[in-house]
Amino acid sequence: MPQPNYNLHLKGYVGGCDFDRNYVDYVLAKNKDKPVHVLIDSLGGSLATALSIASAFRAHGDVTVHFVGMNASAATVASLGAKHISMDSSAMYLVHKCSAEFFEWGNLNADQLAEVRDNCEAAIRDLNKLDNNIATMYAGKCSKKQQDLLDLMKEGGWLSAKEALEWGFVDEVTEFQEPKPVLTDAVASAMAAAGMPIPNVPTDGKETLFARFLASIAALFKPGSLKDEEEPETDDEPLEVNKYNNVSNSVAETMNQTQSFSLLGKVLNVEGFAVGENGVTLSIEQMQAVENALADRDRSNAELTEQVAALKAAPAEKSQSVVDDKSQHEADNPFAQFANKVNNARQMYNQVP
Repeated sequence: MPQPNYNLHLKGYVGGCDFDRNYVDYVLAKNKDKPVHVLIDSLGGSLATALSIASAFRAHGDVTVHFVGMNASAATVASLGAKHISMDSSAMYLVHKCSAEFFEWGNLNADQLAEVRDNCEAAIRDLNKLDNNIATMYAGKCSKKQQDLLDLMKEGGWLSAKEALEWGFVDEVTEFQEPKPVLTDAVASAMAAAGMPIPNVPTDGKETLFARFLASIAALFKPGSLKDEEEPETDDEPLEVNKYNNVSNSVAETMNQTQSFSLLGKVLNVEGFAVGENGVTLSIEQMQAVENALADRDRSNAELTEQVAALKAAPAEKSQSVVDDKSQHEADNPFAQFANKVNNARQMYNQVP
């Protein structure tokens, strides 16, 4: 199951700056009539804030909560207003009875002790009301009796994700996984321009204008046909854009063929070769042209050998100037031509409004 993009991250102390009702209201207002996804990771805090946030979720009507980590007390109460609650399989869930701070110190007489007793009894009544209220909310979510929830709150103890699902506190236990890397147009085109192989990873599924543009560039390098000196035949089937790998592989294969047969094509005065199951078939005239070219090469090699021998025998001359013209030494190879075409095409494409 893919991990959603969360609109809200509620962490830390409920009622603190990271788990605040005002911020919850702000996000819900920005997403009015839209689904809102909330991530909760909290050990609890203020019950008053939790009840307020649960009410805000309920009023919005389309809130999904997902629990991760250790979640207890007020954090679980805050989720009860959500439309759907999910929980990571490794997360934990805790419900317990409400509590209040109590501290008394000093030497007290009978009247003062009676006053402390009365205050404690009042606090007990209030806590019982809070427990009954929370148990009712839990029971509504779990579709169980209120007393069952009161007994569970009294017992306390952490629940696993599976136990929370069995009780009904959550609707789903998830196994979220990290999303797989996705290859975008920008990355693929940059790698193709640099002559890098395109990795075999999922694409973003969107065939953009530039993807089709790159496919057109690749089509320029398809080899033609040798039959009867006709115009090179074009493949009736469209170049598959599946998406970047096929384009990259087609270009790479074409470059390899062009590089392997470019000199032979010059000798035979053809643009390309139609390679069948049995390879390439040459006519008698074409074979004779190859033979003549090889003979010319041998004669040129012999002449160069003689010139080199003569230069070695002659006395050395002083160099009058230094020529540093890089263009004179660059090899006019098909890959360099292809890279230049891609770069020029990219510049033209970027100028299109």
